[in-house]
Amino acid sequence: MNTTPPAARVAVVTGAGSGIGREVARQMLAAGYRVALAGRRESQLKETADDHPEALVAPCDVTRQDDVEHLFDAVRRRWGRVDLLFNNAGVFGPAASVDEISLEDWNATLAVNLTGSMLCAAAAVRAMKAQDPQGGRIINNGSISAHSPRPRTVAYAVTKHAMTGLTKSIELDGRGFGITCGQIDIGNTATDIMDTIGVGAGALQADGSRRVEPTFPVEDAARAVLMMAGMPPSASVGSVVITAAGMPFIGRG
Repeated sequence: MNTTPPAARVAVVTGAGSGIGREVARQMLAAGYRVALAGRRESQLKETADDHPEALVAPCDVTRQDDVEHLFDAVRRRWGRVDLLFNNAGVFGPAASVDEISLEDWNATLAVNLTGSMLCAAAAVRAMKAQDPQGGRIINNGSISAHSPRPRTVAYAVTKHAMTGLTKSIELDGRGFGITCGQIDIGNTATDIMDTIGVGAGALQADGSRRVEPTFPVEDAARAVLMMAGMPPSASVGSVVITAAGMPFIGRG
């Protein structure tokens, strides 16, 4: 594990107002990290923070470059550095195939999932290059859909495939600056987004049928993120896949 005490490490978690982001932020705070909680809804960020003294509530729309720059400026003003970014903000987007999705919906999904992740990574990398000691770690939240898409999820699937390219590019370009980047691909953790696609009631399968799929606790997904975060600077976890046991991923279709 990282030999630097967690209390000396500063993390930024996007999408921290709910779901995986909320649980990761809470577990990091419990482990002693200083954590900036970023998201669009301040009230939900405050619920996540629960008045923790080492939590910074930072409302931010990741699709707006000015918002992202203000977020990282606020983190550096408070703690002087950025050691970790959990690039987690995302939306599932519309249920549509490529011939059905509107350009507006396509652009809106890419703006959050892909451009937002790029803007946050860019700001984090600039901070990590400039600070002393130099370096840090970025963890991108991909998805099982980065490997195998669900039916009628073209915008979401494309953004998650693209996230893998973003991850590998950051890892490659960050080598000379002590910056590592990895991706966690999570399948069927029990969050509100699973209700959106009907996992608990019957998710659409490739053959047109619907199947109730297993889920697993969000706390376990967050522990996997903390494992990646806690690795020493000499090690980089490039890819982690964690799914509900028995979900239709291997052999999907």
